[in-house]
Amino acid sequence: MTRDEVAHLARLARLAVTDSELDVFAGQLDVILGSVARVGEVAADDIPPTSHAVPLENVFRADELRPGLTPEQALSGAPASEDGRFRVPQILGEEA
Repeated sequence: MTRDEVAHLARLARLAVTDSELDVFAGQLDVILGSVARVGEVAADDIPPTSHAVPLENVFRADELRPGLTPEQALSGAPASEDGRFRVPQILGEEA
């Protein structure tokens, strides 16, 4: 990656980069791009893409209907309730 390309990327990202940083970043980005290119060379067509090194499988439990709280039970510990709902202090102003 050239110094001019790094300067262009910095402008696109709206980053203030000094001249000395341009040289450092050019070298670092060149190493990173080279590493990514090497990974691309290793990937073969006969190897399926994976997200994990070992096979994983999600285990879901079956959905079971269970009894829940009645509205009265849910509101029994509330400091204030109104019309079967929790009453809380207003935090936003009225909209016009």
